[in-house]
Amino acid sequence: MKEIISYKRLDSKTWDDLVSVFGEKGACGGCWCMYWRQKSTDFSKNKNEPNKKLFRKLVDEKKELGLIFYVNDEPAAWCSVSPREELYRIENSRTFKLADNKPAWSIVCLFIKKNYRRQGLSVRIIKSVIEYCKTKNVKILEAYPAIPYASKIPDSFAWTGFESAFLKAGFINIPVQTKSKAYMRFYL
Repeated sequence: MKEIISYKRLDSKTWDDLVSVFGEKGACGGCWCMYWRQKSTDFSKNKNEPNKKLFRKLVDEKKELGLIFYVNDEPAAWCSVSPREELYRIENSRTFKLADNKPAWSIVCLFIKKNYRRQGLSVRIIKSVIEYCKTKNVKILEAYPAIPYASKIPDSFAWTGFESAFLKAGFINIPVQTKSKAYMRFYL
């Protein structure tokens, strides 16, 4: 049977589906998708339950945080996509300085449940995010995916997605990057 991929915006009604995707550890090491939203010191002290509560507060405030993806109606993945200016670390990054003065949205997390990984979902998810952003009148979508240093890297380094998946979805590289992270854009 062919997999049916669908998505829903994260809100109070879909919160339990996000918890199902993230599991007990909040995706990776108690992050709860708060890494890019806080200063480093705040993130470290808020790992686990405090980050979960902070993220839930953003959900309750009806912030634009991202999409939950479903495979045959089962929660399978999360993609954080939101206005760049709401992401503290991106806005204050020396590496990922805004390429111009135009407003952009950012994909900062692409987390797929373990049993759905390595099945080609990433590109389909990214393309769905692009379509969603069109409905929000987004003109520039950015991403900061991992550049693999070996044929297989630990899952803990893959939470921003891989450069190759974003290239397949039509993103282009911005000349600034590090050894391990690309700076990419899609113009809608």
